[in-house]
Amino acid sequence: MAWGMVFITNSQKGIFEIGRRSWIFLILSGLATGASWLCYYRALQIGDVSKVVPIDKMSVVITILLAFIFLHEDVTVKSLLGCILIAAGTLLMTL
Repeated sequence: MAWGMVFITNSQKGIFEIGRRSWIFLILSGLATGASWLCYYRALQIGDVSKVVPIDKMSVVITILLAFIFLHEDVTVKSLLGCILIAAGTLLMTL
């Protein structure tokens, strides 16, 4: 889908401007994403969906918290409330 958007927006000329280090991180990111999905589907095969899905959803909360801590993103009322609601909804799924 991402590559489709690159070609739809006619931005493929910028591909040659991507540095070697950025390519390495893009490739590693793609591999990590693929491995993550394989692990998720394997967990669904061997575990209860009601236990696997909440763990997966908590990754959103962890990502938001890490963005606040390491990337120094602004902590707004909107982002904090969203994080709390996602965490609360996820925890309710486990009851």
